[in-house]
Amino acid sequence: MTTTTTAPAVRVRGLVKRYGERLAVGGLDLDVARGECFALLGPNGAGKTTTVEVLEGYRTRDGGDVLVLGEDPATAGLGWRARLGIVLQSTTDAADLTVAEAVHHFARYYPDPHDPEQVIAAVGLTAQRRTRARALSGGQRRRLDVALGIVGRPELLFLDEPTTGFDPEARRRFWELIRSLRAGGTTILLTTHYLDEAAQLADRVGVVAAGRLVEVSTPAALGGRLDLGATVSWTEHGRTREEVTANPTALLRRLLQREDLLVDGEVPGLQIHRPTLEDAYLALVDSATAPGAAPPDGGSAPDGGSAATGAGTAAAAAGAR
Repeated sequence: MTTTTTAPAVRVRGLVKRYGERLAVGGLDLDVARGECFALLGPNGAGKTTTVEVLEGYRTRDGGDVLVLGEDPATAGLGWRARLGIVLQSTTDAADLTVAEAVHHFARYYPDPHDPEQVIAAVGLTAQRRTRARALSGGQRRRLDVALGIVGRPELLFLDEPTTGFDPEARRRFWELIRSLRAGGTTILLTTHYLDEAAQLADRVGVVAAGRLVEVSTPAALGGRLDLGATVSWTEHGRTREEVTANPTALLRRLLQREDLLVDGEVPGLQIHRPTLEDAYLALVDSATAPGAAPPDGGSAPDGGSAATGAGTAAAAAGAR
């Protein structure tokens, strides 16, 4: 594969990863455009964590071609690693440092970092800048993880389950931070189990199941949602009726004209349900993992666990090697 300044930030063709006889990823293809936020979705054991770890350079692959920011993660050097930001699902590094100490310290790994104090302010930790990491709340610790991931001015930011354990208010504040990073030109690859998070943040989503990428689409169009009809249900003479239609407004007009049906001018038990992102996601996963569905290359697809633990940034990981 060749790369240019307009090439995707991530380009994967035929990625294969095995753990002994077990096949975790079987022939996966993926493109992530520069400047977009791409959400990778999939159940536990689907292969998405293994895929992301190969992209980050934490895992070696058994087959396929991979380019991340124009370089092969398996052979790229420290200069390439300095162009990445990595926020892992859980970290334990820098627990004894204050917020300010940690951000200033990790900034020194990079050739052209952001101003550490501006980063602290951007993630909303100015009031906690003298607090040690181990004393932060879960949401505050997650914001520190993001600060360590972005202080190096990354071109590509990996976010692994970034809002696990957040309360609703903290999640929405975090979403605003991610939107601001994307608006500034950072490419973001996000893994999440929260489908509303993917719908809010992602330009496109990809669903991984049984080691394969089964579909890539916008959140609105995933699983053909735009082409599916709405399910209209109502109560008629004590029994629930429902109808799937592409034009629920016309059906509702017909129901409203039925005097034998209306109660005080209303259609009893009326509900209109359009397929949600969750509906589309579950249908895709069920189809890919149903009995009889052929697994990639005839193998099973465990995720393989996470090899990348305890490293808050790509530079920290590089320095540990």
